[in-house]
Formats: sequence, structure tokens, C-alpha cells
Amino acid sequence: MTDVPPKSSPRDSLRSLAPILPYARKRLGWALAALAALTVASAATLVMPLAVRGMIDNGFAADHADTINFYFLALIAVVGVLAVSSASRYLLVMTLGERIVADLRADVFAHLTRLDPAFYDTAQTGELASRLSADTTQIKSAFGSTASIALRSLFMFIGAIGLMIFTSTKLSALVLVGIPVIILPLFASGRAVRARSRDAQDTLAVANAFATENLSAIRIMQAFGAEPATQARFTAAAEGAYAAARDALRARAVLSGFAVFLSTASVVGVLWLGAHDVLSGRMTGGELSQFLLYAVLGASSLGQLSEVWSEISAAAGAAGRLAEILATQPLITAPARPLALPQPPRGEIAFENVSFAYPGRPDRAVFTDLSFRIAPGEKVAIVGPSGAGKSTLFQLLMRFYDPLSGTIRIDGVEARDADPGDWRRRIALVPQEPVIFATNAAENIAYGAPGASLKQIEAAAEQAVALDFLRALPEGLETRLGERGVTLSGGQRQRLAIARAILKDAPILLLDEATSALDAENEMLVQEALDHVMQGRTTLVIAHRLATVLAADRILVMQGGRIVEQGSHADLVARDGLYARLARLQFNAGVEALALA
Repeated sequence: MTDVPPKSSPRDSLRSLAPILPYARKRLGWALAALAALTVASAATLVMPLAVRGMIDNGFAADHADTINFYFLALIAVVGVLAVSSASRYLLVMTLGERIVADLRADVFAHLTRLDPAFYDTAQTGELASRLSADTTQIKSAFGSTASIALRSLFMFIGAIGLMIFTSTKLSALVLVGIPVIILPLFASGRAVRARSRDAQDTLAVANAFATENLSAIRIMQAFGAEPATQARFTAAAEGAYAAARDALRARAVLSGFAVFLSTASVVGVLWLGAHDVLSGRMTGGELSQFLLYAVLGASSLGQLSEVWSEISAAAGAAGRLAEILATQPLITAPARPLALPQPPRGEIAFENVSFAYPGRPDRAVFTDLSFRIAPGEKVAIVGPSGAGKSTLFQLLMRFYDPLSGTIRIDGVEARDADPGDWRRRIALVPQEPVIFATNAAENIAYGAPGASLKQIEAAAEQAVALDFLRALPEGLETRLGERGVTLSGGQRQRLAIARAILKDAPILLLDEATSALDAENEMLVQEALDHVMQGRTTLVIAHRLATVLAADRILVMQGGRIVEQGSHADLVARDGLYARLARLQFNAGVEALALA
């Protein structure tokens, strides 16, 4: 995602910006108003040399005081028009840039939320955050001030050239001969500027990703005394970002300096020739002054275009990175005509000959021809050694991935035939590592049900045995919990996650070691709450501690991605297979621990 294209042409800058153009077209009215203000401001600027010529040729005499007053008043009027139009142009253009970037950021973030977990298996969230901030800021500059300067410079350059020809065809011809010498290096160097700018953005994104990852694990960093090593690595990353940005700035500086020198030197050369024409009487001093002003305007506009082209090249690199995100299509999508899941929901689950391997490890199959069926309202526990495929089963059931072959059904509807959003609304998940957001407790519980009332939130918290500790917080359920819920204990975070699942009120409940972070007393209380919540719902429980699955209607024992045993606790112990061995290891260890105590 961060590779720099090996080859590009000057047109590539505009092509890279093409995905952003629809955002500008949506604000066409503002763009046209800004263009009108820009046209007026450019015209006012181009009128000034005409007034200067008239003042020089007609006003420098004692009996022409009225004439010189007239030209100065005309200049003041033109300056007034220029000031109003320039202010209007700035306001409209900058507002347009802000509006485009706000729309773009919203769309990129919305697209990121639709991408499936396979994308995030390899992507770095810190780098994606950099694209949402640094890259969009670069584009804001391109569609804001840079676009305004580019159009203004272009208008001024074309207008100045036209009026130069009108003033003196001979001198204009000499200037026009030198323009290709200035423009061709400008386009030729655009590729290098664009590549270096993109490299700078990529390097900065890597540094941001490293910082985000490590700051989110600040307690682990400090617990292991890893601050010096982490600081050194980030300093090295920051130095790399600086070096890449410095290279980009050097390329821009060389480009701008070259263009400014050539354009200004051409004006000096033409002025020298014009001075000889005035001495020989072939043109007046006013005409030379007028021509000189237009030549300066044209040269400065060309110089600004060189700088603007560098900015556009840098924005093209940023736009290309964002276009990569927008062009990435999710693997999990709704079909053209999704089947509706039956109402009322039953909660029936069926895996039929399911085979699966993670996208990054296609040669390592997790499941091969896995089949089982869970009846509506049945409570099923899934046990087995680490790596048996228990968590992957939940991932497939949530449709974070699709199987390579076979089918997964809920209430008789195959996963690929349903809308993923409707499918997931049938399932409530309590993960082993609960995710707590940096907002208040009430909003965390209502994360999957944003329209829930405070009464409903409190009822869910009470069922999860969380209401008492939440009310004891400084601001009750309005207390902000900090990033990742750092102000809560592990057990409190788990109960909050259980309350969130309870409030969702889905017909299928997935519990991934939902009581693993609780002490014995709270585990008993939460288990009682879960027993109540599981009534009338299909429940799948992943458990490493077998004591939590004794009351299951059925236990599926997994090993190597296959179901090797199934039945009740008593039946499986009687068979003296894998489950019985796991049970002896855990329960005997518990007895020995009690004896030692």
C-alpha cells in the first residue's frame, strides 16, 4: 500500500486527483462563485498597467494635473474592486476546500468501516489514521489555496501574455520564445516531486502507526521498561519522515528556483531591448512601463505556477493513497437481491461441510468439511485445546470471513444470500477481550443500540451485575471511561461488554470466555445473569475452563479444526476421550491447589 509507482507522467498528477473531483462537483455553486470572484480580481490586476501607461504618457506635465488625478482615482477604484474580489475569492475557495475535505474524510472513514477484517489483518490502523488526517489536509490545500493560486496565476499569465502582445508584438515574441524553456523542466520534474512527496507521506504514516500502537499499550511499555527502545525506534522513524520530507522540499525548491530565475531573467533581457526602443523612439516610456508590468505579472504568475505544480504533485500523491482505500472493495458484501431472514427469528445455526483458511495463510486449513447443527434455543459449549479453531468458528458465524467451501446458515438462510448487516443483527457477541470506548458508560452499553433509553441501559447493566459499580462512579453512567476503559478493572470491563450484548437483544448469543476476567464471586453472579439472559436464545459458549460449561445442553469438543466428540458433560467423561482428559487436568489441578492452600 505504500509503494511508490516507478514511472509516471505529468498527466498522472491530474489523474491521481480524479477520484476527488466528484467532491468538488457536488459543490459546483461555490466553485463557480469562487471562479467569478477570481476572474474579477485577475481583471482588476490586469487593468492597472493600462492606468500606469496613461499616467506616464499623459500626466507628467504641469498643465495635466487633472489627468494625473483621474488616473490615480481610477487606480484607487481598481484597487477597491481587487480587494473585495480577492477577499471573496479567499473566503469561497478556502470554505470550498474545507467542505471537500470534510466530505472526503467522512466517505473514507465510512468506507473503512465497511471493509472486512481480512483487510485489517494486514493494515495498520495508525497508518490509516494518518491518511485520514495528513493526506486529507494535503488535499485541502490543493483544493483550497493552491487551486485558487493556480487558477489566478493561469488567468494572469494568459491575460498578461495577451496584453503584452497588444502592447509590443516584437518584445512579446522574444518573451514567448523563452516560455517553453521554463515550462518543459517544470513538467519534467513534476514526477520526481510527486514521488518524493508521496514517499514523505508514506514514511510519516509509518511513524504515526508506530506511535499509535505503542501509546495504546503504554502500560505494557512501562511495565517492561521498554521506553528507551521505543523512543529510539520512534526517533528513527521520525528522522526517516524528516529525511523524506526534506528530499521533497529540495525537489520543490530546485524546481521553483529554476523557474523564477528563467522567468525573471527573461524579463530583464526584454527590458534591456525595450530601453533601446524607447531611446530610438520606437515606443514611449508609458508603453515600455506597461509592457514591463505585464511581463512581471506574467513571469511572477509563471513562477507561482511552478510552485503550485509542486503542491499539486504532492496532493496527487496524497489523493492516490486515499484512492487506494476507496478502491479497496470488501470481500464480504450483500448480494444484489439479499434474502430476508425469517421473522420471527428462531436462532437455528447450521454448518455444512465448511472448509476455511485465513486469507494470509491459504496453505494452513483451519476447518475441513466441518458440519454441525444447533437447534433454536439450544445452549452449546465449544471446548478444545488452543488452536483447535474455536474462535475461528465465531469469526465465520459473525461473517467476518466467508468459508472457502460449504455453507453456513441461520434460520435456513445461507450467509452469502443475506445482507451482512441483517445477519449480524441476529447475533450478540461478548468477546474474551472486551472493547471499551473512550466515552461514557451509558454510551458504551448502548453501542449496538444507539436509540436505547436510560431505563433500558440501566436494566441491561443490572442484569450484567454492573449497575452498582457504574452508579458508584463519579458521574454515574455519564462517567467517561477513558481510552480502552483504562479506569475500569478487567471484570468491570467484561460486565460492561455483557450488558452491551444483553441490550442488543439478539436471538443468538456468542460468549467467548465471557466470565474469564471475573473473580469467583462475580463469576457466580454474572453466570446467574447469563443463565437468565440465555433463556429462549441460542447460545454458543467458548470455554477453556470446563467448570463454565457443565450446564450446557451439548458440548462440542474440537481438535485440529474438527469436532472429535460431542455430548453432555457426563457422557463425554464416561467416554474417556479428549474431553475427559482435559477435565481431569483442570479439575485435578484445582483439587491440588485447594490442598496446597
